[in-house]
Amino acid sequence: MNETNNIRLFTVANMLTLGNLLAGVLALIFTLRYHAYETAFWLIIIAAVCDFLDGFVARLMGQSSPLGVQLDSLADDVTFGVVPAVVMYDIYCNTTSYYGLNEQWMGYAGYVVLIIAAFSVLRLAKFNIDTTQATEFCGLPTPANALMLLSLGVLYSQGAIALYQEQILVISVAAALLLISPIRMFALKFKGFGWRGNELRYLFILASVALIILIPTYSLLSIIVLYIVVSTIRWIIAGSKKIR
Repeated sequence: MNETNNIRLFTVANMLTLGNLLAGVLALIFTLRYHAYETAFWLIIIAAVCDFLDGFVARLMGQSSPLGVQLDSLADDVTFGVVPAVVMYDIYCNTTSYYGLNEQWMGYAGYVVLIIAAFSVLRLAKFNIDTTQATEFCGLPTPANALMLLSLGVLYSQGAIALYQEQILVISVAAALLLISPIRMFALKFKGFGWRGNELRYLFILASVALIILIPTYSLLSIIVLYIVVSTIRWIIAGSKKIR
């Protein structure tokens, strides 16, 4: 019998992964049709929850499979790669140049933000074959990158921040480079519940709670930026110790 006949398509875990994908597609629709960045943001939150649960359910119910791994990456590419790229491009098209640069040339420059989608694919493909990312990440995870950029969209739509085309280009390129950077970023995977070995994770959670209380409007963006900064400092210190 052909082995492909034994592949189970409609498992609970796979349905959650498809939920992730469909939430991403809806986010694209709401972005392109209505410029509804806040709605897109909440859809990405839903997608991230589905992304977390599909792996958890797969392990719990013994539904882990090569198909699930491939499906997860394909869904993540749309949800956490294409969506943030489209959101940043949509914002770009609705903003102006800070320096009053030529509109035609700036229009062409806007396509640079699509590098987010391209580098997200590279990040996901690398993750699938990189065995060193079991306990920490190499580069910024795509869900964190998507939430960071979508939170910018929400703040922009609420008038909480002003964005210009030059800023969007810089942010987009920086975010894309973070995805494929060699920076080792800690994961919130606890080694038991004790303090030893989890010091950084507990301190980060406490700092995140403080940011939510003190600056709720900007909290998510601030938390992700803090995560990047702390991980970068940690990576630099670890590298300097190796040199010694």
